[in-house]
Amino acid sequence: MAANKIVYSVFTKPWKAPIPELGRFVHGLGFDGIELPVRPGFQVEPESIARDLPVAVRQLADCGVKILSVAGPTDEATIAACGETGVPVLRTLAAVKKGQTYLEAEAECMREWEALIPLLEKHGVTIGVQNHADRFVPNACGLRRVLEKFDPKHVAAVWDPAHCALNGELPDLALDILWDRLCMVNLKNGIWVQTTPPGADEVRWKKHWTTGRKGLAPWRTVVEELKKRNYEGVVCLTAEYSDHDAVDRQIVEDLAFAKSLFEG
Repeated sequence: MAANKIVYSVFTKPWKAPIPELGRFVHGLGFDGIELPVRPGFQVEPESIARDLPVAVRQLADCGVKILSVAGPTDEATIAACGETGVPVLRTLAAVKKGQTYLEAEAECMREWEALIPLLEKHGVTIGVQNHADRFVPNACGLRRVLEKFDPKHVAAVWDPAHCALNGELPDLALDILWDRLCMVNLKNGIWVQTTPPGADEVRWKKHWTTGRKGLAPWRTVVEELKKRNYEGVVCLTAEYSDHDAVDRQIVEDLAFAKSLFEG
């Protein structure tokens, strides 16, 4: 695979600097673009997206950086703003709310996305649904089920192999399941860490987010499987680390590792 077939993005949730400063920082790291959180307290907030997203797109372009996806609400204002500014993917999760059964949550998500299809078609935007541990659709099998009825140009998969690994799903099988629904790949890594003391009668665990070389998701295998299938598109490093003070150093290490795998 030629090096220019992969577009490297980073989720900028850890950094709340003004957009011009953020653009210079991201470009200096070596990324082609970003996933921008559209959330309260960030550079672009949901209530002002129509005004502020076009400004952010222009300011980032001046730094040689594109907004490749937005993480925000799946409402009309966000879809329209993404379409008008050329942001192709609006990333979301399929949540299982407290008090819901899993099957009730599946049905609710599918109803909500189906109602958005006219807007997605009008504005040329794709909802990218990411698998996620805890009370969400967690793995490729679950994503396939909720995405099966949709045209991938409207609703597609954002594959996160770290969350798959935390749920025991292998990269090759996950890609078999999602390949024809795939719009973007997330890269991060995690492990389970025991929180109870040695010898405890009942052992408990929590997720710990670490670097690409050190987690349960085998990045080398992930990339081999993507290259085997001739993947071309966005790979988003999510910059999620439990050691918050080391984010700037760890994201540099992970981008270098990812590029060595894709381009080596």
